[in-house]
Amino acid sequence: MPDIIKLLPEHVASQIAAGEVIQRPASMVKELIDNAVDAGSTEIKIYIKDAGKALVQVVDNGSGMSASDARLCWERHATSKIALTEDIYKINTMGFRGEALASIASVARVELKTKRAEDELGVYILIEGSEVKTQESVASPVGTSISVKNLFYNIPARRNFLKSNPVEWKHIVEEFTRGALSNPEIAFQLWHNDELQFDFKSGSFLNRVLAVFDDRAASDFLEVNEQTSIIDVTGFIGKPEVAKKMRGEQYFFVNRRFFRDPYLNHAVQNAFEGMLSKEQFPFYVLNIEINPSQIDINIHPTKTEVKFEDEKNVYQIIRAVVRKALGEYVQTPADPNFDDNRFMNLQFTDLQKHASFTENGKEGTVGNSGSELGNFKELYQQQRKQSTQNWESLFNPVIGNKPEAPAEKQALLNNDLVPENRTFFQLNNQFVVTPIKSGLMLINQQAAHERILYERYLQALVQTPIASQQLLFPKAVNLPPGDEAILLEILPEMGALGFTINSFGKNAYVINGLPAELHLENEQNLVAAIIETYKATKLTESNKNKVVAKTLAKKAAIKSGTRLRYEEMNSLVDELFACSEPQFAPDGKACIKTLSLTEIARMF
Repeated sequence: MPDIIKLLPEHVASQIAAGEVIQRPASMVKELIDNAVDAGSTEIKIYIKDAGKALVQVVDNGSGMSASDARLCWERHATSKIALTEDIYKINTMGFRGEALASIASVARVELKTKRAEDELGVYILIEGSEVKTQESVASPVGTSISVKNLFYNIPARRNFLKSNPVEWKHIVEEFTRGALSNPEIAFQLWHNDELQFDFKSGSFLNRVLAVFDDRAASDFLEVNEQTSIIDVTGFIGKPEVAKKMRGEQYFFVNRRFFRDPYLNHAVQNAFEGMLSKEQFPFYVLNIEINPSQIDINIHPTKTEVKFEDEKNVYQIIRAVVRKALGEYVQTPADPNFDDNRFMNLQFTDLQKHASFTENGKEGTVGNSGSELGNFKELYQQQRKQSTQNWESLFNPVIGNKPEAPAEKQALLNNDLVPENRTFFQLNNQFVVTPIKSGLMLINQQAAHERILYERYLQALVQTPIASQQLLFPKAVNLPPGDEAILLEILPEMGALGFTINSFGKNAYVINGLPAELHLENEQNLVAAIIETYKATKLTESNKNKVVAKTLAKKAAIKSGTRLRYEEMNSLVDELFACSEPQFAPDGKACIKTLSLTEIARMF
């Protein structure tokens, strides 16, 4: 039998390695920024075209390279940072493995210009697919300029996996933001399609944080500065009242290197316990200084994960430091959603408000007026008659003949969910409860409203647009360039849903209109949530409308804890059972549950 194991050709091995390090244009931005920082730059400029698919160029004023270094840096594992095995465990620089430039060169066309201060002329090198095409001396300023053109031009299949320009641009902005936050003493510029998007001047860490998060003020932050025998922690956390209902403004750096760590994120979140609801996420930008020998930053190809030698103590320190800063600001933290009566909060219907019942079940009056009893009987008879007409006709058209129906759907088929009368009450301001022939029906009011709105919005996107209601006071929205590009892409869908959003200068938009009958406390958060969902979802033309409709429905639906009037409960139930899938919310949560008479009897 012939041997089957073979050595990979060098160019194939390089492209496989590139798949680990260079996943998208933002990956190149990260690696090139790291190299520019290591070169001692005080100014870094980044030029992007076509969201990085056509061009990524990083220009710095660092130390530059000699002619021989400029040629050698494109070889795999060529680095100036490591000479011995022990050096791996005391790394203080950003790039160190010598993989980035070699990986970039294997999947793109690259131009390098570099010059040292002591050299009269610089070096120009042109590389295509890891092959050096040109090397010559040129006039050049001190520093390095690397231009990467036509990413994945030689691997069309990889290029096809890139996302849309707005999504790729958003990833570039994120990498740029991380580099700018971790190096406030360096001036940063980011250009896209020949337009300046960000211009951060060198300065203090606070000034850089305020420049990056330009919708924040210094008064929104609490400073963190603590030295311990294990780690030093510096940075800023947001006050509880400025927390948002979206992730994104949460950054950890270790020795100025950005990393992700759900475990330490839980430490910060835990420190805010009792001050934020479950849907809120605190702001923080924290830098951890630690002995390099006590961490391993080489456990992931993109170096975004870090392994701490003493992880449990680091967790406790982070939690204690954040808790201390909050303790100096908040004297008596309290949960704003806490409700002493949350265990049982029943809201009775108008029928029950107008009537009382004696021990033997006979109707009685609340007051002494006989007219109240007569009014009650008349109202009761009207609703009884109306329920017989409406409920029977309401459920029959939407039943269908599905072979395998859930219990609630089967109950519809058996007509068991037809109420004996129009009697509703609210349980804990969360559930609408009504008697049915077979027992009790409980409806999750938030899930039910999400289903109603979801189907309404889907219909608006494909058939009849929703009317827009103009706002008396338009609401301004400031967006980072990445989010701005995504908003422009989904504006047609937003318009069909009844939003009127107009440009108001660079990165600024104004919400002039909302869908009719939609009332929100914070329209800006709704627009931001739709954008965040759009970015986080693998979109296709078939599910694009569903994503926008689902997000809007989730944000616009009435929430648990909202008190409903009798008319609102009545309308909610009618509209729910007019939906094509009344049993489940768009995210799969149940809208309806039934409690049969048998189950109730079994309790006793």
